[in-house]
Amino acid sequence: MFFRYLRQSPSRSSVRGALVRKAVLPVLTCSLLLASPLLSTVSQAAPSPSIAMHGDPKYPKDFKYLDYVNPDAPKGGQITYASQGSFDSLNPFLLKGVAPRGLWDADYGYNVYEPLMARSADEAFSLYGLIAEWADMPEDRSSITFKIRDEARFSDGQPITVDDVKFTLKLLEEHGRPSYKSQIKRIVAIEEPGPGQIRLVFDNGEDRELPLLIGMMPVLPKHAIDPENFAKSGMYQFIGSGPYLISQVDAGSKIVLKRNPDYWAKDLPIKIGQDNFDQISIEYYRDGTAMFEAFKKGQFDIQPESDPARWADQYDFNAIRDGKVEKKVFSSNLPTGMSGFVFNTRKPVFQNRVVRRTLATLFDFDWVNKNLYHGLFQRSGSYFQNSSLSALGEPASEREKALLAPYLDTIDANILDGSYLPVSAANNGEMRKLMRAALSDLAGEGYSLKDGVMVNEATGAPFVFEFLSTTKEEERLALVYARVLERLGIKMEIRTVDSAQYWERRKTMDFDMMKMSWSASLSPGNEQKSRWESSQRDVDGWFNQAGAHDPAVDAMINALLAARSQEDFTAAVRAYDRTLINGFYVVPLFHKGEQWVGMWKRIRYPETEAKGRPMAGYRPTVFWYGGE
Repeated sequence: MFFRYLRQSPSRSSVRGALVRKAVLPVLTCSLLLASPLLSTVSQAAPSPSIAMHGDPKYPKDFKYLDYVNPDAPKGGQITYASQGSFDSLNPFLLKGVAPRGLWDADYGYNVYEPLMARSADEAFSLYGLIAEWADMPEDRSSITFKIRDEARFSDGQPITVDDVKFTLKLLEEHGRPSYKSQIKRIVAIEEPGPGQIRLVFDNGEDRELPLLIGMMPVLPKHAIDPENFAKSGMYQFIGSGPYLISQVDAGSKIVLKRNPDYWAKDLPIKIGQDNFDQISIEYYRDGTAMFEAFKKGQFDIQPESDPARWADQYDFNAIRDGKVEKKVFSSNLPTGMSGFVFNTRKPVFQNRVVRRTLATLFDFDWVNKNLYHGLFQRSGSYFQNSSLSALGEPASEREKALLAPYLDTIDANILDGSYLPVSAANNGEMRKLMRAALSDLAGEGYSLKDGVMVNEATGAPFVFEFLSTTKEEERLALVYARVLERLGIKMEIRTVDSAQYWERRKTMDFDMMKMSWSASLSPGNEQKSRWESSQRDVDGWFNQAGAHDPAVDAMINALLAARSQEDFTAAVRAYDRTLINGFYVVPLFHKGEQWVGMWKRIRYPETEAKGRPMAGYRPTVFWYGGE
């Protein structure tokens, strides 16, 4: 059974914390417990339609709409997006299969499925009621209570209930992605303190982000989902409560969503000015060249551009000259994150940190930037670069040193004092110096050159590894890196595979090195566990590709999750950044300071978007159709 009932007398209700931790947990056969409302006596804060990770939400209780939308945006028309690759599932909540964009998507919108609470785009991390009318969370964050809106409906008109929330938790705990499972397993009791209310009690309040993450979980219909078919993934369709319905599916190549005319939440303040198109299409292309050619012909509307060479040289086609397409530059106030060639440290060749640090010095960024990208990129060095959370240029504060105290002697001095920067050779002479230094460093780790081949002196094995790629751009970058390594007798074999094989090998950690990007926000939290915590090293999935297994990294993740003040949070994230940099899990690549987007002018956007008011830059969910 998923729930186990606990019977207790009222006289014991005053010892909820001790009861849950000491008496209940040892006898549970499942991770969740359904209990009487008497079980919880921790005082709650006043119910609120919004909650924030730190401090108070930006918008007052009576706000009318978000600052970055056009509240008068017209409804109608259509928008078509493009994505590279393919899809073989319609279930975005499973690890199995690859689902299309746009069903449950931070970029293209939570169009078909919806969370209890919705995140605003112009704050670090605040949530506003969507399916939930309000949330009630004690100061110690040991629980959270949601009140389901009376008017909340699934797309078939059935009301959303507490039973649907409980059903979803069970479904995702048993079959969902690892991130869902890890969060749900920390719920030790489920209560119903009032009509339409559900209280989730956690094992402790140390993870202060957990209540907000639970608020961002989807709510799925108990009456319309067969758990067995849900678990199989594939093309099994099920409904949600969002503003769109799945209208057409061309397996692997296209999905079409059409507006639900009876969408229940269209007049909520959190939804005003959004979901403006009658139809949303997402079309898939095998490679970036074909996709760009389709954009030039108007087969889709928005082209987020990542290639500086193309941005500089190839946006001179007829539609540009005719004024039908414009090049837009948006700013983002979020950290730029990290992009790099990730070392799979599960592989013996990359288990040595000094070897990884040495290899990271050999990427010829200056040549690549000048010759391939018109000098438009900046070198990446921090996982939270261009923000107050980055450790670059910042000596470790006393708060940070206290957090890092058990690990200080394992962290490079230049990373602690803030002087670390990724190594880049400005010219051929400097590259030769770096190569000589690399030979010396590798010799110190038991490698030597024999007949032009770098070998491990202990085993006699040549230094050989494979780079896994799926795009021409990745292959081009890898070739530049491989040529430098070849001069040191290191052989990097480049294997380019189709998207299906690439994603399968990525999920199962079946690679030596590949290109990865980690996005960043001003409120990093539990997603960092999936990406870097030791417990995720041997779990198949999309996240801890590096195979990180470092107690310093684990401790800093716990510290940032437990931080109660902004000062403590900033110190914890900077200390965490230092531990990631110090692990040398990647060959750092580069980032853009701005967002480049090609847009057909039939798509319009609020002027606040052009000014970059949303922290993440442009947001298609607030665009609308302006006519041909």
